Amino acid sequence: MPQLCQPSRATPKVVAAIPCFNTERFIKNVVAIAKKHVDQVIVINDGSCDGTAKVARAAGALVVTHDINRGYGESVKRCFKAAKENSADVLVIFDGDGQHNPDELPQVLAPLLTGEADLVIGSRFLSGKSNMPLYRKLGNNVIAFLYNFAGKEKVSDAQSGFRAYNKRVLDAFPITGRGMGLSVEIIIKARDRGFNIKEVPISCWYHSDSSRLNPVTHGLSVVLSLVKFRLFSLANKIRGKLL
Repeated sequence: MPQLCQPSRATPKVVAAIPCFNTERFIKNVVAIAKKHVDQVIVINDGSCDGTAKVARAAGALVVTHDINRGYGESVKRCFKAAKENSADVLVIFDGDGQHNPDELPQVLAPLLTGEADLVIGSRFLSGKSNMPLYRKLGNNVIAFLYNFAGKEKVSDAQSGFRAYNKRVLDAFPITGRGMGLSVEIIIKARDRGFNIKEVPISCWYHSDSSRLNPVTHGLSVVLSLVKFRLFSLANKIRGKLL
């Protein structure tokens, strides 16, 4: 008796979402390289004053534009929303200002695509290929220490903006924080729910057009957010609930 052909399992749809503010100089090349490694590229144009949106669209990206600059945290939230709206099975987020190398997308995505991890963090501290200023290293070490304290799963780079998420994480919880503190909120909530978090080495290069956020204000806001969400996490564990 002839056997019926079984349809092959569809491969997951991988979407790259790139938060951008005045990245006209870089975004064409970033989108072009990213398209080689993912199924769809979405640029979150966060109220740019230059030609970021036009250049990204011409390079083949779907562009979502904020009418005003809302900041990195709101841009990342929009990345999650856009990924869901476009039926992503996997979302990878990285910067559009040339700090991150889109050719490293395969190594960041690999643990998700093999089922080894639910959330992958591209760590700037595992490869040594970074010119991160000393004050940033010190700040990131403090943030990583506070995240790791009394936790079973440790990370070396709790603030990395190069991350990938599978659909389970995308659908698991709301993101409520603002600003750069949102980055630690996500990994705290993911850890509380038992998702597998893995780090892979990435390179990262800072330059004159990199983020101009005040490092003291930035660092304090992240630390305050981290402490808040860790306290919420502890309180909810005591009550047997999750955030």
